[in-house]
Amino acid sequence: MLERLFSGFRDKKAAFELYGKLVGQARMPQFYTAFEVADTLDGRFDMILIHMFLVQNRLKGDGEATAKLRRQLQEAMIADMDRSLREMGIGDMGIGREVKKMGVAWFGRLKAYAAALEADDAKAELTVAVARNLYKVDDAKKAGMMAEYMIAAVGKLAGYGTEEVRALSFEFPDPDPTRFSGTQG
Repeated sequence: MLERLFSGFRDKKAAFELYGKLVGQARMPQFYTAFEVADTLDGRFDMILIHMFLVQNRLKGDGEATAKLRRQLQEAMIADMDRSLREMGIGDMGIGREVKKMGVAWFGRLKAYAAALEADDAKAELTVAVARNLYKVDDAKKAGMMAEYMIAAVGKLAGYGTEEVRALSFEFPDPDPTRFSGTQG
């Protein structure tokens, strides 16, 4: 009986730990140096969203079996954003409005990145989506590198089972800029 009572807590803890792992990857210095992501609040937020997308995309492949984990992972992100906003001095009255903006950004990027991956030329479409969402311009010179990184991550994460992802027994690709040229072809 106690097992059932505490399973929800254990599941939420696993989601927060998974969120922590993807945030750790999103903070890798190479993204802000070689990939030229703006080392700003917006740039760091967008890097978290990219890694959220990558993990959510992997878990989505398992359908209903991971629906609860995917939802809890999003809840972990919202809780982290709420905490971060409070630390920055945003008052209770403004938190809801800011979290709502972040949610809209998350769902917009989720839709854009998923559609790009399903396109005939996934790299080209993902490059456009990354340029607009991460770099905030239509033609960012490093957007192709980030698209290549994301495609490599999708491939690498596909090689891990659900329990490996849940247990954090997986790795993202190394964001070594020499691995990603960003060129078309």
